Amino acid sequence: MVPTQYSLPDTSVLNTIAQAESLDNDRLIRLIQAGRVVVPRNPRRLCPPCAIGEGCKVKVNVNVGTSQGLCDPALEKEKAEAAIQNGAHTLMDLSTGGDLPAIRRMVLSSPVPVGTVPIYEAVRRAGSVRDVDADLLFTVIREHCRDGVDFLTLHCGVNQDVLRSLREDPRRMGVVSRGGSFHVAMMAAQEEENPLWSEFDYLCEILDEYQVVVSLGDGMRPGCHEDATREAKTVEYLNLGRLARRAHHLGIPRMIEGPGHMPLEQIGYNVRMIKELTDYAPLYLLGPLVTDIASGYDHVVGAIGGAIACKHGANFLCMVSPSEHLALPRVHDIIEGTRASVLAAHIGDLLAGREDARNREIMMGKARQELDWEKQFNLSLFPEVARSIHDRDQEKETCSMCGDLCAVKMVRDLFTTPDDNGTA
Repeated sequence: MVPTQYSLPDTSVLNTIAQAESLDNDRLIRLIQAGRVVVPRNPRRLCPPCAIGEGCKVKVNVNVGTSQGLCDPALEKEKAEAAIQNGAHTLMDLSTGGDLPAIRRMVLSSPVPVGTVPIYEAVRRAGSVRDVDADLLFTVIREHCRDGVDFLTLHCGVNQDVLRSLREDPRRMGVVSRGGSFHVAMMAAQEEENPLWSEFDYLCEILDEYQVVVSLGDGMRPGCHEDATREAKTVEYLNLGRLARRAHHLGIPRMIEGPGHMPLEQIGYNVRMIKELTDYAPLYLLGPLVTDIASGYDHVVGAIGGAIACKHGANFLCMVSPSEHLALPRVHDIIEGTRASVLAAHIGDLLAGREDARNREIMMGKARQELDWEKQFNLSLFPEVARSIHDRDQEKETCSMCGDLCAVKMVRDLFTTPDDNGTA
């Protein structure tokens, strides 16, 4: 199905993206027009372009935001800055406490694309999730677009069919997506359809007016491994497929959000299924988390799941922090979680066969063989971390692990023959 119209970034933006992603301009245009690449970039708040999808480097998002229990905008600003410094390509403001418009504007001052979840603010304004109606929700969506938000997570696929599946095939954790739970509660209380589903074309008119990317939310993502095969997740997948096709037909760029907790062996099947159902729209994942019992180390678990997901076609990883399931992240949690996700993204680029990622690996091998520490630091994903660890024991030519028994130096010297001038 050919879109009725599909807006492309201007030529200079396309050139910038093509160069950054090592893509031919014509191929990039085809991928955008096919809905396989999106460029979240609200014209009301221009920031450096970031392309997400097929043929592009895997991107990393980091969530920041206040809660009712811990509302410190200065802390959120520090977290946003730390995320970007450690490799985040985008931010999402998930604030639920304090002056939400002011906090959003603060996050929007960041030099990367920013996403939000408008239902959070709608619930705060209404005072209760049961009192959120379509008019309020669409009003908040418009305000976020007008403020310059680049992409919106909207749980459009959580409809009455999903609610029915939750009742007929109950899950251990029920609904763990906050946005998903809000829509379930709204439908149950009002006995009406989710307006984001029933009035999806109207939503697309708003998105088209402001040129904002929709991220079709995973309201039914499993919250534990036991729920990974329950029906509600699959019903939502089918809904997201229908919505992705409809949005594309209307010329609306869209991403799809995917599963949360999931056994490792199920990741490939689920990623491929979502991709097929949505005509290979860019896929945005939290994790997946491949074990439920790593509290305090869920950033590591998420990185493992994320790398596997990238192997099967995931394009966009949402940072999981060490404080996942435990507390609102602090700056240290953001740093560690971002680094783990950046590592997973690089592995994803290697699995995709990206030449730039592979060349970096080759150069690191050469730098290690030569014991060239400066090159090793510069090629590392996190140079200052590598430098600080190496330098703490004051070793010069080798590291303090082996010292004068360095295997690399011993074998290198063994196979190096001096030339006629006595030099190697």
